[in-house]
Amino acid sequence: MVTLGLVVAQFNESVTGPMAEAGREAAADAGAEIVETYEIPGVYDAPLAADRLARRDDIDAVAVLGAIVTGDTKHDEVIADATAQALTDISLDRDKPVAFGVSGPGMSGAEARERVDKGAEAVSAAIEMVEVLA
Repeated sequence: MVTLGLVVAQFNESVTGPMAEAGREAAADAGAEIVETYEIPGVYDAPLAADRLARRDDIDAVAVLGAIVTGDTKHDEVIADATAQALTDISLDRDKPVAFGVSGPGMSGAEARERVDKGAEAVSAAIEMVEVLA
């Protein structure tokens, strides 16, 4: 059985809550187990949480869920770029899949709510990567 760590950003919770539920359903449907969930303030906080989970021997992969909506500045792009790069580095450094289930940047809240399926997609990708690399 594949075991997962789940990291869920609480910022934009109206989006990330349903994303997390979709991710949990995807894990259950695949026969995987989410052994630990970290609820973090925002997407930018995800790398530290993902790294802590990726260090654990009882976790095969990590899925990170969040939503980055656009504002009046390019802050959303900065957050997305920094987070994506850091999560990639963690995956490579720990030799463990870290799935990027973060929607955005450059979208409105309404567009983010239309993409809650990204939670299930990220969990499914994490499970598939564990199986591919086994």
